[in-house]
Formats: sequence, C-alpha cells, structure tokens
Amino acid sequence: MKILAYSGSTSSTSINQQLARYAASLFEGAEVELADLNDFEMPLFSVDREREIGQHPLAQKFLEMISAADVIVLSVPEHNGLYPAAFKNHFDWMSRIRKDVFQDKPMLLMATSPGGRGGKSVLEFAEVHLPRYAANIKAVFSLPSFKDNFDAKTQMISNPEFDAKLREAVLSTQGHI
Repeated sequence: MKILAYSGSTSSTSINQQLARYAASLFEGAEVELADLNDFEMPLFSVDREREIGQHPLAQKFLEMISAADVIVLSVPEHNGLYPAAFKNHFDWMSRIRKDVFQDKPMLLMATSPGGRGGKSVLEFAEVHLPRYAANIKAVFSLPSFKDNFDAKTQMISNPEFDAKLREAVLSTQGHI
C-alpha cells in the first residue's frame, strides 16, 4: 500500500505536516511518500497565466503522485476559516488539468491548530468542497491545541484520547482499500 501524505501548508515548521507524517506512519505495512507543497510552488493561478504558460508541470507531477497512491492523508491548515492561499493555488492548477483531482482515492482528511477548535472550520468546508473533486473521504480527524496534545520530541500525539481517535480514523480509512 502506498500513501501520499501532505499538508496544505508551506511553513517549514508546519504542525499540519507533522500531523500528516504521524498519521501516515500509523498505516500498517505502508510505503509513505511525504510531499511538501514548497516543492510544488507555482505562480498565482489565473486564466491569463494559464493561457500564457499552459498546464503547469508541477501540477501534473503532483497529479501523477496522487495516481500512484492508494491512500491520501491530507491535513489542511486553517487560515481565517478556510484553506491557505498556497493550498488553494496548488489545487486550482491541478483542477484545470483534471477535475477529479483526488481520483477517488480513499482519503483521511485532518486538521490541527494551536487553538481549541483544531481547524474545525476548514474541515467542515473541506468535507463539502473536496468530494466535488473526487476526494473519497473515509475518515475525518481534528486535533485541537496542537502544542498541548502533540509531543514535538517523539513526533506523536501525546493525548491518549486523541491518539486513539486518530488510530480509529486510520483503521477506518485502511479498511476501505
């Protein structure tokens, strides 16, 4: 089983990237490819720019990574209740190549934040929005108060209750493969 894990963040210290890495490590017997949006930086999407340069090769490369995966683990940061601009731009470029961006791959959709809501606003939005682009969401997980519930040294969830919930989400997602 091959997992593509990534976050919608470009931060070098992204808590969502840390969560995606940890969640992906919980899938038994899986080969994990951890993608970093910084390696797929593209100009701000516009139809004029698309007309000028065509389909962006980095968007095509990421779509090929999705095609090669059996499961997608995605942790989306929340910026003012929605996706970060970098994630949205990345998504926009890919959706112009193929509308079914996520190619009906089983997905574990997550979010975390420093605050007590754990990115729930962006998760609610993503649960409605991403399936329109063939995201086959099998489980959703939110980790509130990241610094209180995730151990930076071990790179694991330190709160047993939240860790158990994530493990349930992983098993649920893995059960759909």
